[in-house]
Amino acid sequence: MLVGKFHIGGGILLIIVILILFHLRERWLPKLRVWLGKRRIRLDGYSHLPSFQRDIESGLTSSNFDLVMNNSGDTRKGLDENAKSKILKIMEDNPGLSFDEARLKYTREELSKNQIGPDGIPLDPRTVTFGK
Repeated sequence: MLVGKFHIGGGILLIIVILILFHLRERWLPKLRVWLGKRRIRLDGYSHLPSFQRDIESGLTSSNFDLVMNNSGDTRKGLDENAKSKILKIMEDNPGLSFDEARLKYTREELSKNQIGPDGIPLDPRTVTFGK
């Protein structure tokens, strides 16, 4: 008899939970979609691994920064993803800007963020330099 009462009580509780979830679905359903989207394993397409060849195909090489000649024996799997995306964004925002010019602009921005002047000398007033 106890088992039968437990099944009836559990069934009623399950129905109540389902009704509450159905009633509040506008609140939790979008959050569930975002949560599942972050955790979903992408099986629908091929994901390219970073490589120097893909960097060359993206236009991230020049005579001054030759990836073909200068990466033999390099164990890395391509250029730094963060720097690469920022340089490509600079090139996209400034049509006609060469890879070398975009790389120079990116490097100057990074130096500026780290309180280093365009001449390579730190901008910290406590800096001591010799010569010049």
